[in-house]
Amino acid sequence: LIFLRHHIDNGLKYEYLTVKNPLELWQNLNDRFEHLKAVVLPKAMNDWAQLRFQDSKTVSEYNSTLFKIVSQLKMCGEVITEDMLLEKTYRTFHASNVLLQQQYRLHRFKKYRELIGSLLIGEQNNELLLQNHDSRPTGSAPLPEVNATSLDFRGRERGCGRGRGNGRNQNFLGPRHNNSMKWKNMDTKQRQKWRNPGQSSNAGQAQNRKGNCNRCGMEGHWYRACRTAKHWVGLYQASLNEKGKQI
Repeated sequence: LIFLRHHIDNGLKYEYLTVKNPLELWQNLNDRFEHLKAVVLPKAMNDWAQLRFQDSKTVSEYNSTLFKIVSQLKMCGEVITEDMLLEKTYRTFHASNVLLQQQYRLHRFKKYRELIGSLLIGEQNNELLLQNHDSRPTGSAPLPEVNATSLDFRGRERGCGRGRGNGRNQNFLGPRHNNSMKWKNMDTKQRQKWRNPGQSSNAGQAQNRKGNCNRCGMEGHWYRACRTAKHWVGLYQASLNEKGKQI
């Protein structure tokens, strides 16, 4: 009784809730659905007659539709053999695939699953063939590789004669001009750019010696790389300008 009530529809559970005998429940269900075969069989026979392999977009779609109809026919007592499944598939090929249909017949498949497996493999190979053809049409040149393109560009960049390391222009300006391009002292102009204009020179040099930022006073970065919020920076600058007061 528990097994029957577990598998029947929810609407039927409430209808037969008062039935306590499992045999009585089984007979009631049998009397109610005994005419189901007479209703399903004509539609299943019509679907079987109208089923064609050429109407399906994929092999998997045809296979699922076929077994749905076959299960209904078997439930109604009809016998569906392997030869019937094979002939149904062979005879419903598209007219443009006559040679393909003959080739599959020459394989002499004994079971339907062997035929459907070969059709699935052929469909997958055809999809790969079409993808390769669409990615590169017939007669077109192959695309250059990324590494080869980057190496070619680097080679042309080195040979153009406009880089800083070119030997021909290395001493063009003379030793006096080349020496002027080097950094002479890190504590002169470059540190003046990083220094906060609101602070004195001595305070900035003292903070630079400590390694603190001139903007927020924290360690680990310079003034230009500072990302501290503006209100924290304002509090820090106020503390420098008003050292006598407690901030």
